[in-house]
Amino acid sequence: MGSMRNVAAVGALSTLMVGATAVFGTTASAAPNVTPQRVCGAAYKTVNSVPVGSLGTVYLTYNSSNGKNCVATIRTNPGTAKDMSTYIYVPDTDEWAGDSGKYTSYAGPGYVYGKAHCVSWGGNIANVYVSVENSNCAALREHRVTEIR
Repeated sequence: MGSMRNVAAVGALSTLMVGATAVFGTTASAAPNVTPQRVCGAAYKTVNSVPVGSLGTVYLTYNSSNGKNCVATIRTNPGTAKDMSTYIYVPDTDEWAGDSGKYTSYAGPGYVYGKAHCVSWGGNIANVYVSVENSNCAALREHRVTEIR
């Protein structure tokens, strides 16, 4: 899990260093039979998402009964295992969670308590990395970045 803290920090620093071009687009369709709810749990509703190029999507979900957010990175077309990750970070509480490895379909889940807090989250599939900073809070404007390494 320590490596996920580094992924979150690198994502945040990349956002600052790259000069960050905001990327807005349509959500890619999920891999067959894999949904954010199947990864995170039926009580988790999708509240935000960001495409990982054409390779898949990182989903941010929320469970109103326990106040937790969950993230999952889901490939559009499952297949040969690829480097994948997903992460979520709550700056107010310094709580983070995530998952990384070589996966055929999805990375995750990662859970944090996020009720009434801004969250930063993202992930990668192969060499395409996405991050969303200051998300799902009224106080700050959300900032999205896609980077190909």
